[in-house]
Amino acid sequence: MAGSNGTTGDVSFFFQQIFYQEMDVGLSTKTVLSVLTSLFFFVVNCVMLFALSSKRIFHETPRYILFGHMLMNDSVLLLVTTIMYLVALCFLPIPKSICTLLVFISYCTFRNAPLTLALMSLERYVAICFPLRHCNIATPKRTGIVLGIIWFLSSINIIIDILLVLTINPDYLAGIIFCTLEKLYLFKWQLDKHQAFDVLYFVSVAGVIIFTYISIMITARSVSSDKDSAKKALKTVLLHLIQLGLCLTSFLYATIERTLYMMTGSNSSLFINLRYINYLFILILPRCLSPLIYGMRDEAVWPLFKYFFCYRSGKVKPSVNVH
Repeated sequence: MAGSNGTTGDVSFFFQQIFYQEMDVGLSTKTVLSVLTSLFFFVVNCVMLFALSSKRIFHETPRYILFGHMLMNDSVLLLVTTIMYLVALCFLPIPKSICTLLVFISYCTFRNAPLTLALMSLERYVAICFPLRHCNIATPKRTGIVLGIIWFLSSINIIIDILLVLTINPDYLAGIIFCTLEKLYLFKWQLDKHQAFDVLYFVSVAGVIIFTYISIMITARSVSSDKDSAKKALKTVLLHLIQLGLCLTSFLYATIERTLYMMTGSNSSLFINLRYINYLFILILPRCLSPLIYGMRDEAVWPLFKYFFCYRSGKVKPSVNVH
């Protein structure tokens, strides 16, 4: 196994993630379904991003800056994941440099999602609990800085792995490889490190979202005015918590796949079918729900989205009223 994976002996605990499958009608149908699903929601996200970019007010409002970042992040993840899925399905070896780039992008965007949810919850917390200071605390410039910080936090782990591989094997990027994240693992402690980082991320993000939910709920009950805004913020943070749960299911993708492998074996047709269901419903679909969860309920974004999604079929471009 170590030899086939191109890694050292400590990775014997990994199952082979890429294996050849004969292309038949069933596999072709499943492939088309998964690819079209990803591409459809990629287009939906892009249209919504275009709607956000069409109004200057969205560029100046931290809440919509964060929403736009989430849409961009999920769009890139869907696109890169689809590319890696097709490469694996075709049993196509690619240059290690390209594989490393794809793995880096997918890893960072995958872990950006929960961190962005934490930021969105904190922004609503400041808006409701400190309304007079919200304009000074949540500024577009500070929002951009914090987004840079979460990109650093989401990438530091994979950067360590890449630097370790290049240190041990300086010519690593010159070869050809069947592309998976596990190709960057040289030792078992790297897997433990990844799992520890994931647990840390989710515990921290869950703590932030629960704290903001409780704080907003207390504020909503105590204030005598503007209860409607507090209730809307409370529903928004609750959606963040639901979305975090969806992200958590995505993080369980590799664990579920290893469990399926141990139960059925990689050559089993049952494993292949279950692996596909795991990929579609655990990895892809949770990342397709952002525009449905947030965009459809936003009174400012949704009319614009419908206007552009229908190829500007409306006679008048919708006006924007940001609360």
